[in-house]
Amino acid sequence: MAVCARLCGVGQSRRCRRRQRHNQEDKGSDSDSMDEEEEERIVGQKQADVGGGGPASSSSSAATAGPGDASPDYGSASVSRLSFVDRANTGPPNPRCLLDLPPELLVEILASLPGAALPNVALVCKKFRQILSTETIWRRRCMDEFGMSEDLRKMEVGGVSCRDLYVKRVNPRVKSGRFMKLLPDYEHMDYRDVYMYLLHPYRHILGLWQPDIGPYGGLLNVVVDGLFIIGWMYLPPHDPRVEDPMRRRPLFRIHMWESKKATVECMYGHKGPHKGDIQTVKKDEFSTKCNQTDYHRMPGGRQEEFRTWLEEEWGRTLEDIFHEHMQELILMKFIYTSQYDNCLTYRRIYLPPRLPSDLLQPGLFKGTYGSHGLEIVMLSFHGATARATKLTGDPNVPAGQLTLDVDLTRPVVLPDTERQRSIEELSRLVLGVHEEVQREAQQQAKDTTTAPQGAVEGANGGAADSGAESMEARSGACSESCQPSPSSSTSPPDDQPFILPLGVMARNEVYPRSCRKCFYGTGLIAGHGFTSPERTPGLFVLFDEDRFGFIWLELKSFSLYSRLKDRLAHAHAPNMERFEAMLRNMQSWTS
Repeated sequence: MAVCARLCGVGQSRRCRRRQRHNQEDKGSDSDSMDEEEEERIVGQKQADVGGGGPASSSSSAATAGPGDASPDYGSASVSRLSFVDRANTGPPNPRCLLDLPPELLVEILASLPGAALPNVALVCKKFRQILSTETIWRRRCMDEFGMSEDLRKMEVGGVSCRDLYVKRVNPRVKSGRFMKLLPDYEHMDYRDVYMYLLHPYRHILGLWQPDIGPYGGLLNVVVDGLFIIGWMYLPPHDPRVEDPMRRRPLFRIHMWESKKATVECMYGHKGPHKGDIQTVKKDEFSTKCNQTDYHRMPGGRQEEFRTWLEEEWGRTLEDIFHEHMQELILMKFIYTSQYDNCLTYRRIYLPPRLPSDLLQPGLFKGTYGSHGLEIVMLSFHGATARATKLTGDPNVPAGQLTLDVDLTRPVVLPDTERQRSIEELSRLVLGVHEEVQREAQQQAKDTTTAPQGAVEGANGGAADSGAESMEARSGACSESCQPSPSSSTSPPDDQPFILPLGVMARNEVYPRSCRKCFYGTGLIAGHGFTSPERTPGLFVLFDEDRFGFIWLELKSFSLYSRLKDRLAHAHAPNMERFEAMLRNMQSWTS
């Protein structure tokens, strides 16, 4: 506090400037006359400099010449320069501290500080406290830190429907009902209250989260929407329309119901918003709780709830699903997920950072998984490998597991279109690469177990050196094949025809008929309950920047993935180390 006070020129006490001013007033008229004479001398010297002559000539001309004797060329300049000097003398000519600056400059300076530091700045002096009550400062912080770009006075209420804005209020004495506004009057709120009591206290829950719903997982995006903080649950489009946009459903919202108080409401159910609560469990983890679970129930009981859920989740009725195994999976998911309608725990997830050597832009994709429907995966690049991690899962392979692992150092050249129709030809190409990978892994394991520890580290490191050289060669080949050449930066790469082999099942028959590159990879399969997991070989097919596919040879099925194009704020990983740590934690949640 003392350092801030000295910086602002206040001194060791807030009243020191006032005492100095009081002492200066008691000096008498002698000091005042000296100040006036000094000021007149400075102004006269500036007028002489503007007139174009030296000090003597300017003083003599000023004494003899009248107002009409001045030349028109210099007269206007002298008047304008004199008026400028008069205006400049209204404030301190050389500000020695922040308090001497004009208020508009102080507003610009304080508006560039983090909003969390402004309450401490207000404790420095009275002038700072008055300036920090300016709406411009807090509006700038709301815009820069939380993306609130609209005017608070003209902002439309987001995240609510007309039914939420107004509720019918029936007066028993009057037969006709009247409508009452349900939300408070936001015109009397200011940006400071919105920042201090809504945005800043709940800033730690903004971003992407994965709900803990057993093997099914999910994707929650908490954003600032108008005067609300809303938690949107992202749902894949209805199977098998993988190209359709994502569906959203609000789970909770936080808003300023009263002055200087934020209210949490649960949005789950079919009876509108109701009371809820948010608790921060630990860093990068929070939980929500519903205080009125009766809002989640429907009059028709569990049967009506199941039919409504099925219509929202799959876009069809149970009679339209003829596959018996698929009906069992759907019923199992409804029973399991309905247990988490009153309390949920969320863990933070990040979007992968972009590196120059990446094959394409990493991010979120939605893909087809047979009878399990559409699921959301996260594609990321780690040197010479590409990995797809599940964000939503199923009873066989739960959320958080590595569903695809692609070796970018092992490209596969497809044959002509006639030979592509044969599953035997494709299996021969992929299995040949798979056997080579297994031989190299066995040789490397044999060398590490049989060779002495000192030989591996020191003189007898030929096998290790050769393995490192081969890895460097493959990574160099990957960097050459993955990075665009100068000529390809302007023109798109040459595509090659692509046709699914006969006998390979695809949920979506509408897939691209040309691809850019193909690589060897493995996919994770398991039994019910994630029993006997194993990685099977397959073919990774890159169609374009927003679509890729994977052929599961053992299952004889094809999965098509399409990019999730929604704008996701506060979701990017700060660095690659934090992202990889997050991936390891995700796998440990469901292992």
